[in-house]
Amino acid sequence: MIDDPAHALSLTAIAVAGRLCLILAMAIFVGLAFEEIYKHDEHTVPGGVRTFPMLALGGSALYLAEPNHALAFVAGTLGVALWLYGYVRGRAASSPSLSLMVPATNMLAFSMGPIALSQPPWVLVAVSVAAVLLLGQREHLHRLVGLVPQDELVTAGKFLILAGVVFPLVPHAPIVSWTPITPYQVWLAVLAVSTLSYISYLLQRYLPSRGGSLIPAILGGTYSSTVTTVVLAREQRQSSTAQPQISAGILAATTVMYARMVAIILIFDWKLGMTMLPFLAASFVVGGMLAFYEWSRPAGSRVIKSTTLPVSNPLALGSAAIFATLFVIVAVLAAWVSAHLGERGILGLAAIAGVSDIDPFVLNLVQGGAPEISQTVVGAAILIAIASNNFLKAAYAVGFGGLPGARRPALGLVVLAGTSLMGMAILIGLI
Repeated sequence: MIDDPAHALSLTAIAVAGRLCLILAMAIFVGLAFEEIYKHDEHTVPGGVRTFPMLALGGSALYLAEPNHALAFVAGTLGVALWLYGYVRGRAASSPSLSLMVPATNMLAFSMGPIALSQPPWVLVAVSVAAVLLLGQREHLHRLVGLVPQDELVTAGKFLILAGVVFPLVPHAPIVSWTPITPYQVWLAVLAVSTLSYISYLLQRYLPSRGGSLIPAILGGTYSSTVTTVVLAREQRQSSTAQPQISAGILAATTVMYARMVAIILIFDWKLGMTMLPFLAASFVVGGMLAFYEWSRPAGSRVIKSTTLPVSNPLALGSAAIFATLFVIVAVLAAWVSAHLGERGILGLAAIAGVSDIDPFVLNLVQGGAPEISQTVVGAAILIAIASNNFLKAAYAVGFGGLPGARRPALGLVVLAGTSLMGMAILIGLI
């Protein structure tokens, strides 16, 4: 505790001096980027490496003069706005393509003082860096407008409304006695899986492909390793000889699935995630080694073109509704099985869940969908579901790709299923 008022005042002065230095640094930083973009050809454009620091210091002085209601700063803001309005009005007739980024950046510079003096320093730094990125990436952002379809923007907007507006209002308490899972947990699971899938979807759709099957398979594994396996197996059937890169892609997709499972479990149950990490990591390493071995084998006589996976936007309301419905169905089954059949019933349900989408089953368990079941058995059930899903993908590989061409990746998937079952046996103490 500081008893000397003079010392306290000096500390306040030092803090203000530090914030003013930060304001100057960020104003110069933004001014340099602004001059590079907007004053390279037209020197009369207002703003720059000298104007922005002056605007920032002016805004800071007005805010410090009357910080309680910021009336002086508000008056200064009106003055700067009138000045910029005069500039825009004067240039509008002679320059139809006049950018509003010029007055917007000047207003930002004038606002740096109150931002730095009233908020933590990182806020001003983040705002300044974002402004510089927006200034420097002008051409790339304009190209992005033509690249992203309008319907995807509308879909993302609807999903953001459901995530940012509806989601906080969803009840936290169970609304039926059939399951302890709450509507809040249902929608949280939908958001988590949709977000992970959406990242993969964007990369698959907009990342330039350099040919081959491995990179699309890795990205597809974060979206759906089952769909990726079916697509690659069909491509294998079109080839007269076994293609090592397709075999590697099938194994890589399932390998990435293990990383996806780790992320999902850690998000919802850190303790269970750390328990499961050694077993899932071991399968990830084995899968990576198998995929690398297949990739390093000599290619066949026919070169496979770049693989395109038929993925839909996971943020679409239809996809979210389907996942939520599956989640609720699995939640009711898991609660009934755990209450009436106990741990063996959950392990049996895990084997059945593996022949479909395992995400709803895993997310139910990690969110307490089977409260009577110990965490050890929950972990074992997740490993059984993964193993069952790998057996299913091995059957898909042979069924869609043919035994001669898909024999090797199918065998690799069986090996990965075996590593999961071995991990399950170790976890529950069978071996």
